Parts: sequence; C-alpha cells; structure tokens
Amino acid sequence: MGATTLSISQEYPLCVTSNFKQQDVQFAQEEIYNFFIKIVNQMPPDDVLYKFKTLFIDGLDSQDYYSIPGIYKIFLDDKEHEFSNTLKRCIYIIINTWKTYRKDKYIQKLVNLFVLDNLNVKVNNFPEINICKSWLENFINSKDYQEIKLFSAKHDELHRGHWANRYTSYLLIAQSVNENNPREQQEAARKLYIQIKDKFKFDLAMYIARSQSAVSSTTRYKNPSILGDNVLNLIKAIVLRRGMFSHENIANIFIKQTQEQTLEEFKISIEKYLFFSVDNQELVNTLRQQFAENLSLWKKDCNQEIITKELFLRTCNRVIDCLTTENGKEPSLLFILLLTQGHSLTLVVLLLKTILICRNSRRHLEIQIAHLISYYEKYPEDECKWVINFMEIFNITFAIYAENVEYNLIKMKEDQSSNPQLNLDSYRVFSQMKVDRQK
Repeated sequence: MGATTLSISQEYPLCVTSNFKQQDVQFAQEEIYNFFIKIVNQMPPDDVLYKFKTLFIDGLDSQDYYSIPGIYKIFLDDKEHEFSNTLKRCIYIIINTWKTYRKDKYIQKLVNLFVLDNLNVKVNNFPEINICKSWLENFINSKDYQEIKLFSAKHDELHRGHWANRYTSYLLIAQSVNENNPREQQEAARKLYIQIKDKFKFDLAMYIARSQSAVSSTTRYKNPSILGDNVLNLIKAIVLRRGMFSHENIANIFIKQTQEQTLEEFKISIEKYLFFSVDNQELVNTLRQQFAENLSLWKKDCNQEIITKELFLRTCNRVIDCLTTENGKEPSLLFILLLTQGHSLTLVVLLLKTILICRNSRRHLEIQIAHLISYYEKYPEDECKWVINFMEIFNITFAIYAENVEYNLIKMKEDQSSNPQLNLDSYRVFSQMKVDRQK
C-alpha cells in the first residue's frame, strides 16, 4: 500500500499510510511531541503558534481532501481518542514551557486558535474532512479544553462566572495528581496552583495590613475573601490560638504520645485529640459518636498492629475522608451534619488539626476538597451558601497556618475582660513572610 509523507519539518518527517498500526501511531506521537518540545524552546512564540495552527487546524475548511492536515491521517482509522490525547499533550508541552518563561499572553493566543469561525464550517464533499472537523469540535466541547482555558485566564478572570471558579486551585490539584493526564499537564497545573495560592496569601496579608491602618480607603487592598470586613475578627479568633495551647503545640504533643501505639489505641487517641476543646458539647457528643463508629470499623483486622509512618498517614487520610467525602463523589454524613448546622469553623479546625499531625495528608485533603467542589458545582450559588462559607473559612485558616507566612496578634489597648476573645477590637493582626534559612 502506498504511503503519504507527512513532513512536520525537515528534521521530523513522518510516513503516513491509510492503515496505521498501533506501534506506528505511538512512534508518530513521540515524533510530534519531540517536535514541539524542540520548537517551543527554540522558536519565538508567534512561530510556534504558526506551526501548531498549520499542523492541527489549517486545511479543515478546504474543499480538497488532500489538504487535510497530515496529522489527522495518522488517526483516521477510528482513533479519535488517540488524536485528542495527542492534541492535548502538544498544547500542554507549549503551555508548560511558556508558563515557565511567563509568556502568558501567547497562551491566550494558543487557546484562541480554537474559537476561529472557520472551525464551525461544515464540509460535506469529503467524509474524511467532516470526521476531522468533528474530532476538533468534540475536543473544543470537552472537559479537557475547559481545563486548558484555565491556563489562559488572568487571575481575576478565574473568579468570574460560576461560584465554583473561586476555588479553581483545588481543581488544579486534582489535575496535577491525575496519572491519566500527560506529565506536562500535571506540571502546568502544579505551577498554576502554587501561583494562585501564593497570590491569595499575599492579598490576604496586604488586606489585613491596609484595613487596620489609617490610610485612605483608596489605597486598601481588596479583600480576597467574600466574607466582608468581618473576616478580620475571624482571623483574630484563629490567630489567638497561639502559645502553650496552640494547635501546633498540641499536635506535637499528640505525635509524641502516640508513638508505639497499636492502631486500635491510635483510633481512640486521635478521636480525643480532634474533639478536644470543641466548644459545643452537644455537637461534640453527636459528632464523636458518629466519627468513632466510622473510624473503628476501618481496617479492623489491623487493630493490633503498631502504628508505622505509613499506617499513620493512611489513618489521617481516613479521618479526612470521614470529614469530607468517603467515596470521592458525594459528601460524607459528617460534612453535611457540620455545615448544615452552621459549624463551618469547627469542621475547618478538625481538618487543620489533622494536617498539623500529618502534613503529608495535605495533598489528599485538597483532592477531597476538589471532589466536593465538583459535586456541588452543579447547584446554583443560593443553594450552596453553606459550602461557600466553609470554603472561605478553609482558605483563610490554611493561609494563616501556611509555612511561609507568620501571623501574630498584638494587644493594642487594655480591657477589663480576662478573656481576649470578648474584645477582639483591642487587638491588631500583623503578618510577615517567613525567611527560608536553608537558602
């Protein structure tokens, strides 16, 4: 059977036949990936865009069968899935490199290539062209393309539209650990996640500083949360838990005291640790009973094993599951119970205390949060106010306890009360970036 030569460049020729075997497809894919890895690191962005458009888009509005981009001919033997994966990975190879060199405006141009009017033109003379166009249109309408658009949006644009857009960073975490995604997508998602989280922490610190100063309101930083100015009292209440009975110190004591325990003993200890100092005793009794029953049934056959680092991590992950989602789809009963009764801060503190004893569970927690957002995003904002309130408190609390930001509460004036929480106006919050002494 005759062969058609597909010349990506003089350095990367591909031979395309009408009957491509799977090993040939894989070889062609690697050639395509290597081509884009090379040009995105060597060519100006406009030239890269031209090459990309030539390979994947130009020719699909033609009346001539022979003008079909050669790349499509590799996949015409019923391999739409392989085509989509190839296209997606090529896009992320470009995005990942341009993100590294902060060429964000070109990422926007890349995404805009897929909204050209000529992509909507139907050509009926040649079924093969219609197939190629349908594949591209299916890609544009896919979740994959919606995820790609996140990388082209400006920071303030990420928060527009649907309420769940405010929590894009958690969806990026889910992308970054999904092994079904190409490694370039995972890396790009990781970078954008860090960028969004760092900006939130910076904006929060600057808002706190400006909102407590006498400077004109025109110079104030925008509140990065949607809780209004009441967020200051929330922050003060959270930061008050410092000193001898701070969450960090209690967490360190717990870690030392539970060494060499069996799993059964550890389950009892972590239950006591989590619910220690929760104010509402009636709520505590209900929660503890449900939590204890749930955790006691987990890995019951391993109850007599001594806690290892791995078992410690898995137990903390299980605690997070009990408090968020146990199947990665629907919210857990404890999650619903706490939030519907207005105890968002209590839930956040329980999750925080879990992370303080096992920081390696942080990624698992963020993935579970992403699952919850995916579950609730199909509901309108009015029906999700309690979930949104939880997310805002969660973001603020974990920003306060982030490793590279330090918050301190300083009493500015004396009051008659011995309980500082009764007059939070007497205090001011100060934040500063921690110095990395290892550098």
